[in-house]
Amino acid sequence: MPAEIAPAAVVIGVQTYSFRDRSLEDAIKAMNSIGLRECELFQGHIEPKLHGAELMKWRETASLGPLREVRVKLDAAGVELYAFNYSFRPDWTDRAIEHGFEMAKALGTDKITASSTVPTVDRIDKYARQYQIYVGMHGHSNPAAGEFASPESFAAAMQGHSKYICVNLDIGHFTAAGYDAVDYLKQHHDRILTLHLKDRKKNDGDNVPFGEGDTPIRQVLLTLKQKGWSIPANIEYEYKGADTVAEVRRCYEYCRKIVD
Repeated sequence: MPAEIAPAAVVIGVQTYSFRDRSLEDAIKAMNSIGLRECELFQGHIEPKLHGAELMKWRETASLGPLREVRVKLDAAGVELYAFNYSFRPDWTDRAIEHGFEMAKALGTDKITASSTVPTVDRIDKYARQYQIYVGMHGHSNPAAGEFASPESFAAAMQGHSKYICVNLDIGHFTAAGYDAVDYLKQHHDRILTLHLKDRKKNDGDNVPFGEGDTPIRQVLLTLKQKGWSIPANIEYEYKGADTVAEVRRCYEYCRKIVD
């Protein structure tokens, strides 16, 4: 897990899902133009436009060469690939799950984030231990059966499993679900792999521009700064804005004003 660092070194990065309306190449250009230097790579930026059995076959057999090229492109652009977002679902084959860990290795990271389910963690942990890759479980505010939302659901995933099963805390969803992101961060920072930054209203409310919702973005970022915890805080742009790049820049500048 990340070691403690100097209080001023808060990492503000981006989940490339924020740039889901454009190719990876254009997403990299956008990150450069904004000044983002760290990212969590969205699976939609590497998966082909396939469905059903064809997509599952790709997930089981995808060539690793193109993924190594993705890492080269990010490195050349000066963007650190911190984690690979690959959401292991209950209907995935064991081979597809294992190949996700091979993909992470090819990308040169030992961290995966996943929107998955509590019952699937047994299968995930088997390969997490084998490949020595940390997996941060991602929560939502109004989850489907077995998905993550509450502190209890994260605890259920980590209990009885290896140290590689961790949390990807989305502070917007966590707030919308009625929980205290600052308190959870303080209590479980040693098991939080990454944070997702978005602003949402309470009671499963809407995504809104940063600073207009109920999510304690400021308090979370200041806690990271004061404690010196090197947990990347990755912007995940989901509210309805005008231009994607302009809105992500707006989010980034909002965060930088807090920690600088």
